[in-house]
Amino acid sequence: MKSRKDMQTSQDRTDQAVLLIAFGGPECREDVRPFLTRVTKGRVPQERLEGVACHYDLFGGKSPVNEVTFAQADGLRQALESGGRPMPVYVGMRNWHPLLVDTLKQMAEDGIRSAVGMIMSVFQSTSSWDQYQVEVSSALSSAGIDLRLTYTTPFFDRPGFIRTMAEHILDCRKEIPESHRENVYIVFTAHSLPLSDPQVTLYEEQALYSATRIAHRLGCERWRIAYQSRSGRPQDPWLEPDVNDVLRELAQDGVTDVTIAPIGFVCDNVEVLYDLDVEARQTAQDEGIRLTRATTVGTDPEFMETMAEMVRESEQVSGGESVKV
Repeated sequence: MKSRKDMQTSQDRTDQAVLLIAFGGPECREDVRPFLTRVTKGRVPQERLEGVACHYDLFGGKSPVNEVTFAQADGLRQALESGGRPMPVYVGMRNWHPLLVDTLKQMAEDGIRSAVGMIMSVFQSTSSWDQYQVEVSSALSSAGIDLRLTYTTPFFDRPGFIRTMAEHILDCRKEIPESHRENVYIVFTAHSLPLSDPQVTLYEEQALYSATRIAHRLGCERWRIAYQSRSGRPQDPWLEPDVNDVLRELAQDGVTDVTIAPIGFVCDNVEVLYDLDVEARQTAQDEGIRLTRATTVGTDPEFMETMAEMVRESEQVSGGESVKV
């Protein structure tokens, strides 16, 4: 079995690389509470923290994020090699190991001088996009590393992302009785966002673009967008409607079959697994709705090729952001 270092390097040494930048997640039960403490930075009451920790217990005390992100890195490396442009692919996490600063130090030790940064977020917001770039710059500065970095654009409008999610939604039809397939209602979900985020409107627009394009590709007119995984203080306004409220409304309208498509995520993290496969599924059951859930893009071959295309496009951009200290 390949070690993580093996997956992050290439036998063909080069001074150019790709850096996948992801949220990160705990890999065992002992990691869960330190991880949540790091993420929340004391902003969430301990009682709420313990409640979230219990969600991880339902899935073996770990998040799939790290494993899937490394699999995506390996898939991207293979796609780049197949396309005639082999490059090493590294993974740096914002909230758990391997932390960004440690990965950047490894890249410097390996002789990397320029990189394409790929933030593993579908839509842009201050927390899902800008903050990642700030933390990369901070890590480079604190480590005294000189690296020329060019970021790819987000995934939301990439044809390969649209096609992959559409195919994953179609896969759900196999779980639905044939007589009901034409009347399935699709609920597209994205992570909720506080309305105070300066980019909340952009985030909504990008989510709407993705949902519209996917629905058009499927020829579906029965769909809407909902939000999930709200956190923070109850008194602070966040993007709505919540996916559970949407399911209740659809039940009142006589809808009996719903497919949820988590278009705001590139892998099935614990928020997807708990908020949709546990909580939303229970709501649907209570309301008499037959619920199916599309998988995220994950390591789908078409999405891997889409990532490779984005890297190649970014390489063509002259210059890049040179971060020097």
